[in-house]
Amino acid sequence: MPTTTKTIVIINSTGRQAASLARVASAVGYNVRAQLRSKNGSIVAQELEDLANVTLIEGSLEDKELIAKLFKEAHLAFINTTSWGDEVAIGKSLADAAKKAGIQHYIYSSMPDHSIYGKGWPGLPQWSVKFTIENYVRQIGLPATFVYAGIYNNNFTSLPYPLFCMELKKNGSFQWKAPFHPDIPLPWLDAEHDVGPAVLQILKDGPRKWAGHRIALAFEVLSPRALCAAFARGVGRPVEYVRGPIEIKVSIPNGYREQLDGIEVLFGQHNAPYFGPDLEAPDEAVGLWEGYRGIEEYAREVFPVEEAANGLTWMNQ
Repeated sequence: MPTTTKTIVIINSTGRQAASLARVASAVGYNVRAQLRSKNGSIVAQELEDLANVTLIEGSLEDKELIAKLFKEAHLAFINTTSWGDEVAIGKSLADAAKKAGIQHYIYSSMPDHSIYGKGWPGLPQWSVKFTIENYVRQIGLPATFVYAGIYNNNFTSLPYPLFCMELKKNGSFQWKAPFHPDIPLPWLDAEHDVGPAVLQILKDGPRKWAGHRIALAFEVLSPRALCAAFARGVGRPVEYVRGPIEIKVSIPNGYREQLDGIEVLFGQHNAPYFGPDLEAPDEAVGLWEGYRGIEEYAREVFPVEEAANGLTWMNQ
């Protein structure tokens, strides 16, 4: 039976974070307005459209009439902006519309700007825009909470994508090569499995508990060496970590090279804390949702399935 009649607006709903929340919110009875640029050819969009209580709304977030329609008579919102269009302008427009509509609790998926700490750290371009939007949300007085997502478990692939390529070697083992220090812990998150339940609990607790709060949304904190050991236990094959520069072997989206260059400097050279010095994982995240999927379980149960979906066959050999 439904537990609520509240309406939640979810932006960019086919992304891993947003889709996770849409699935869980639908299951417990929220009315979900799920915005996406286009549902054409999207498997996730079809899945969401088939869920109870979910209404898909197609269109650009640069359309202010669409944004006003999204928030009209809604109660809650989960916003994860992307680099499609002017992200800061879109982020401000969404916040303005939410405030005008009287949204009761606004969850924004933010990230830190490391340049503000006075330590000579660069700000990562795809993160600093989110921090700018977060500051605007605070300035206009929205009852808001800010979740900072850890590194997605789901980033790993044996396809030759940069930074999280789990390269399959001729002897059947895997090798992950990245610029991170091998023994400095990093925060990890299974976005598809765990964002939805955690954010749902934030919404249940409400702004009285969480307004203005930043939450590190990561359920494990593992160094690259420790992660590879857990991954090896899950996948049943040796996994080696090698510290080295990011290798770009395929075409990448505009702006992503600058992000990767910044990652090499920020984490490869400065060994900066992932969320900055003021935010730590995983205690608050685990307090919100204890049923998280760790990297070992991901490697055992999900990684081979995702690899097979990409046309790879190593798991059958």
